[in-house]
Amino acid sequence: MKTRISRQFFAHYLVVSLLVLLSTVLALSFLAIASRLAASAFATNRYPASALMRDDYAQIDASPVVESGGSVTIIDRDFRVVRSEGQDALAQDQLTAVEFTEFLVWSKHKNTPFHHDILYNPEGEFWLIVTFPASIRLDFAFILNSKAAAGDLRTAALILAAVLAVYLLLVFALTALYSAVTAAQVTVPLRRLTESTRRLREGDYSARVDLKLRNEFGELQDTFNEMASRIEKEISLRKKSEEDRRRLILDISHDLKNPMSSIQGYAERILHKPEMSREELEGCLQVILHNSERTNGLITELFELSQMDSPEFTLSREQVDLCEILRQLCAELVPQLEQAGFGYEFEIPEKSVFALLDPGRFGRLIHNLASNSLRYNPPGTTVSVSLTASDGRAAITFRDDGVGIPEELKADIFKPFVRVDSTRNPETGGSGLGLSIAQRIAQAHGGELTLLSDGSQGSAFLVVLPTI
Repeated sequence: MKTRISRQFFAHYLVVSLLVLLSTVLALSFLAIASRLAASAFATNRYPASALMRDDYAQIDASPVVESGGSVTIIDRDFRVVRSEGQDALAQDQLTAVEFTEFLVWSKHKNTPFHHDILYNPEGEFWLIVTFPASIRLDFAFILNSKAAAGDLRTAALILAAVLAVYLLLVFALTALYSAVTAAQVTVPLRRLTESTRRLREGDYSARVDLKLRNEFGELQDTFNEMASRIEKEISLRKKSEEDRRRLILDISHDLKNPMSSIQGYAERILHKPEMSREELEGCLQVILHNSERTNGLITELFELSQMDSPEFTLSREQVDLCEILRQLCAELVPQLEQAGFGYEFEIPEKSVFALLDPGRFGRLIHNLASNSLRYNPPGTTVSVSLTASDGRAAITFRDDGVGIPEELKADIFKPFVRVDSTRNPETGGSGLGLSIAQRIAQAHGGELTLLSDGSQGSAFLVVLPTI
């Protein structure tokens, strides 16, 4: 890509160089034309000495020259100034041969501020000098005299060819240099962008471009970096989602395999041992029933979690007094807390706080938080529930002073199948889905369920819900 663009730039600038050469030729042609046009435009060409010349210098009419801002000077054969009229005429009355010669030489210099037209009259033996102040000098001309010496012609031709060659070489060298510099300003950013794009294509999502430019390439750099950041983020989220999905499948398989294996094993034992006693049979059936209930509960919770993740999931909301429904739910928890040897504290205001809730789902949220505390904490633990409301939001704090949640699990505690008991002991009775379901219920109500990290003993959950 770099070579192609560089060649394109060089080809374009080569065309420009040819146009420059053509422009130079045209400029010289126009200059020659301008020189001819100036012959009729300038006063010095309208009143040449040849047009004014008379054999008797007294009869020469100098008035047109003087009126046009020029001057007329007549010098006789003895170099005396016998007549001088107009601005910038010679001020001397007598010249020496040397002075007159120097004047003649000086009058032909191109850097003089005057145009001098000098003509000698052999009959009257005098020189007529017509002078005009110079405004601009356009006297370019190309002359080829075939009568010149052959050596001089060859030398002049060589000099002209050398000048032309140097001029062409300079034009093309500058063209190549300028095209290379200009191409580099395009190809270097493109090469860096291409390299970063290639790295991104090959899976290096950390690829970024730093061109340090403020032009369109700078905008392209910002767009590319933003795109790469989004891709990197999405890939990271996708990997995390894939890891969560694999872990979820493994956890489901693990939690279903144990009870199903137990059910299968005890069913086969009953089938192959018809002579077992009634007491032994009832024990086997109890195990089968218990594991069936565990399996059914896990499948039910999985179905419920899947329902909540579905776009079709809706709540049956109604306006309820949040304080009243929370008091009812806490009253239902009291027997379970007392049976487990737990203490309890409830701080619920008397003033009504109204919210749009699905009572059944909200009850499930509170039940899951309570089950989590009852399952993992020892007797003597105190559970406290409090409610505050302000600025259109109600905050319910569910706290216990039990064993708490390990620090390494706090970031993932609301993910499915994350359990404080890492051995997944069935004796704890937990599926690891309770907090996931509780959080989704809070989010479905337009609120949030979070784990508080206030440094106190045990664990604390905050449920925030909108009020009306």
